[in-house]
Amino acid sequence: MTHTFHPLEVTLLKALMTATEPEDANKLESRTQLSSGQLSMALGWLEAKKLIEIHPGPPETEVTVTDSGREILEEGFPEEVIIDRIRKDPTLTIAKLREGVSDPATISKAIGDLKSQGIISILEGGILAVTAPLPESLVRSFDLIRAIEKEGSILLESLPQEDRELLEGQSRKRGKGKGILRLDVRDTRCFSLIPGLVDLEDLELEEGALGAVTPEMLQNKTYKGKRFRPYSLETPAPRPPIGLLHPYRSYLDEVRGHLVRLGFTEMSGTLVENEFWNMDALFIPQTHPARNIHDIYLIREPRESALLDPELKKEVRAVHAGTENSAGSRGWRQPWSEAQSRRLLLRSQGTALSAHQMASSPDVPGKYFAIARCFRYDQVDQTHAVDFYQAEGIVLEPGASFKTLLGLLTLFAKEVAGAREIHFKPAYFPFTEPSVEIHVKHPVLGWMELGGAGLFRPEVTKPLGIDVPVIAWGLGIDRMAMMSLGLSDIRDLFSGELSTITRMHEARAKSRSVFKNTEKGS
Repeated sequence: MTHTFHPLEVTLLKALMTATEPEDANKLESRTQLSSGQLSMALGWLEAKKLIEIHPGPPETEVTVTDSGREILEEGFPEEVIIDRIRKDPTLTIAKLREGVSDPATISKAIGDLKSQGIISILEGGILAVTAPLPESLVRSFDLIRAIEKEGSILLESLPQEDRELLEGQSRKRGKGKGILRLDVRDTRCFSLIPGLVDLEDLELEEGALGAVTPEMLQNKTYKGKRFRPYSLETPAPRPPIGLLHPYRSYLDEVRGHLVRLGFTEMSGTLVENEFWNMDALFIPQTHPARNIHDIYLIREPRESALLDPELKKEVRAVHAGTENSAGSRGWRQPWSEAQSRRLLLRSQGTALSAHQMASSPDVPGKYFAIARCFRYDQVDQTHAVDFYQAEGIVLEPGASFKTLLGLLTLFAKEVAGAREIHFKPAYFPFTEPSVEIHVKHPVLGWMELGGAGLFRPEVTKPLGIDVPVIAWGLGIDRMAMMSLGLSDIRDLFSGELSTITRMHEARAKSRSVFKNTEKGS
């Protein structure tokens, strides 16, 4: 026999010998009665001795209750609260029902849902009446959510299919910030014993061997006649946790490095921008909703930038107003305000860097990119944040076309985000024509938008001195990282939780192939 075994290894080896197929950690824990920590140690030892094979297992989904869900549980599910209050007060009106609740909007939505399902009706004077009981499926989903909160979390795959569907229906969906449940998909591993390396007789001998000499054994001399397991100096010690770069930081650096190797030049700029470069130079009308204070963060002090370049200002004013201009455009036919153009704001889109670059005599042909921090007012949820990274890029080339652009977007989605399903949708942006949105399918969140792209309009390129086609894109690299790092919540990218960071490192190690196909052909 070439190996000696710890009792934990013996227990695990016996279980693996009787297994008919590779088994995951949960099943092995159940069969061996080892704790999670004990099983992890035993698996690590056997893996180091090259006695077991590791197989990718089916992904498992952990279900937890969100902060919003816990608030709802404390106050009661809106549907149950409404039914209960109507039954207690036959004269209850909608207005009276909304009084004293912390979130009237949620109550209003629940009223609409119950009415559309025929569970309640609205009588004369706005009085509410119960006309049918709550569906059994809805009551069952509420019970499941309460059970999840009590347990802390559950595995979706451990539930019957009917219950899975109920919970998936209650989980947080794209664009909704008040989801009750959160689903986190994680990879699993299965283990099997490599045949012919260990036999049962060896294990029976090892079970009686001792692993250490204690002071009591020395004092009482009970060590005499005992068998001891020899120590192996070749067994690797447990790897201590060491400091590493945050996986998202590493991911951004990796993407940046690959783009540089592909011949792109990195653009840079300040976080504070004026509206001229952030919007006017991009042919966004000064009456556009994107300039609204509810979408951008204006700088309080100082409020305005320095004076604009006279020649650039003249060209941009002309294309906006529709007067004689280099693009031959009819423009927006609206007055153009220099004072508004000089207003300072936090950069809301990385495309401002592309405008700066085009005005700085870029190389033609030329390829430029930026990983730009941007800021927009938004409701924070699983796929939205008020500050985010945008992967901005432009290609200036006489032969550049929309087909070229779609090829680049597909490359980004597959190689950088690791997406398997991609969908293009026609879109509208004031500064590109034609324009397109790219959507990818997330394993938990479903379809989500990665960003927009298109060919810059002449109203953008001509005033900046560019006479060749320019393809441009602005993609949410945070969402791309979610796909690559195995996350279903954008906020986890900046998490300080060790378990989350470890999970991201593991996912990144598996997907560390950004632009692998491109590099082979570049």
